[in-house]
Amino acid sequence: MQGGTTFTFVTDGIESALAQARQAAGDANVSIAGGAQTVDQYLAAGLIDELRLHVAPVILGAGERLLDGVGDLALEPLSVSGTNLVTHLSYRVTR
Repeated sequence: MQGGTTFTFVTDGIESALAQARQAAGDANVSIAGGAQTVDQYLAAGLIDELRLHVAPVILGAGERLLDGVGDLALEPLSVSGTNLVTHLSYRVTR
């Protein structure tokens, strides 16, 4: 892709995908992007340290529930910022 972005599709589980991403990132942070199901899977597995949500006031349909089935966790607010088009929320994830 333009700018050198590449995508690798992993079909053997979220742990494998994260391990491959960490190997590719070296010392850099790894970000996981996706919808509610993706986030919920990683949260339930205890694999997310910081959750960043970007909320836009647009309704596209029924959608999926975020934080559904993730177990007992706490979200410690870190930051809030935004514009009239989007709100950015950051939380530290603790159990």
